[in-house]
Amino acid sequence: MYTPNGRMSLPADVRKRLGLTSGAVFLEETEDGVVLRTAAQAVARAQALAQQYTGGHPEAGVDGFLARRAEDSVE
Repeated sequence: MYTPNGRMSLPADVRKRLGLTSGAVFLEETEDGVVLRTAAQAVARAQALAQQYTGGHPEAGVDGFLARRAEDSVE
């Protein structure tokens, strides 16, 4: 269902079943269709992807990068 301003509306029973009380829902288009995620699910997915690419090494993440930049600027 769409609202007059083009937004998608989820029925109340679907929102209740999914635990969507308020806030944003993130939409991802995939080869198989569309995936809706809550903010918490989107964050968890991003963290899992970061873990996959950094191998769990904190220095490989954004905080490590910023720390190295700060150290380099002092020298």
